Amino acid sequence: MFEKIKKIFTNKEKRIENLVSFLVILVITLIIINKILGSNKEKEENYKNETGVTLATQTSSESVTSDNLEKRLETILSKISGVGKVSVLITYSESSSLVPIYNVSSSVSTVEETDTSGGTRKTETENNEKGVVTDSSSNVITEKMTMPVIEGVVITAQGASDSNIKSNIISAAEAATGIATHKIQVFEMGDE
Repeated sequence: MFEKIKKIFTNKEKRIENLVSFLVILVITLIIINKILGSNKEKEENYKNETGVTLATQTSSESVTSDNLEKRLETILSKISGVGKVSVLITYSESSSLVPIYNVSSSVSTVEETDTSGGTRKTETENNEKGVVTDSSSNVITEKMTMPVIEGVVITAQGASDSNIKSNIISAAEAATGIATHKIQVFEMGDE
């Protein structure tokens, strides 16, 4: 294959013509690759710390917020037979956080000096550097995202006066949130 390419470029009559054709094909290929990769960037959310530095990039389909979890739980609970209209409140003890990947480098230098009276002195200097790893777009690469810690769930539902329905609501909330049943409180929804 390389011999064919070499023959194309060594033919002096068609050299410029072949070079232009090659460049056009290369540009078209780069544009296609850019369009394919660029379509994924439209769906990304950037997470920033207090100073405005981007901490991580995550697609919106992966993001889970407290409001999102509450809405999803309301949707699933309202589909349980006899529950009716539902409202959910989830409390958290901590917020979500991103753990970036760090590039750590350390070096030790030793200097040994001898003075005129024959005494020696040895000095060691240790240098440690820790920097956040970024991608080509200067976005920080994260090791993991820790989700907020759920402390409790309060649910009001129209059908909560029935003990079987209340038990089903508690079981579903326990399965969805992973917290113990004593941290889930269910109440009958009052008139609005």
